[in-house]
Amino acid sequence: MASGGSAIRGSRVGSGPMGEQDRGYHADRVQVSYWDALGNETVRYFAANLPAEEIPDVIDSPSSGLPAGRDKDNPPLLAKTEPYKTHLAYVKERRSDEEAAQLLDEALQQLRQRRGTAAPSKQATAGHSAGESSSAVQ
Repeated sequence: MASGGSAIRGSRVGSGPMGEQDRGYHADRVQVSYWDALGNETVRYFAANLPAEEIPDVIDSPSSGLPAGRDKDNPPLLAKTEPYKTHLAYVKERRSDEEAAQLLDEALQQLRQRRGTAAPSKQATAGHSAGESSSAVQ
């Protein structure tokens, strides 16, 4: 291939000697090291004029995903996550067994009325104690 026209190859507009006179001055900064539980060090840089209380004590380590702190000997531990709760678990937190039994009885009574079936006798409902109804809710 024949090379064409320009004697300076790989140059572009605006390129030139890099230095502070062309690109501005670099701000003063401080280096802060963080360590995770596996011993990985992560370095972050912050502006030197930033107040110390604004520099975070804990970050997420990019190499492991674990929390990383400033103390190398005592890195932060991973917070234990709560397992997923089912809808039933949330309902059990809000309702007592007696309330659950009462709500179940009311719902069954409404269902029977809509279906047109006769309401059960008092003896049949007396057999439905709170303990039996709560087992049906669980």
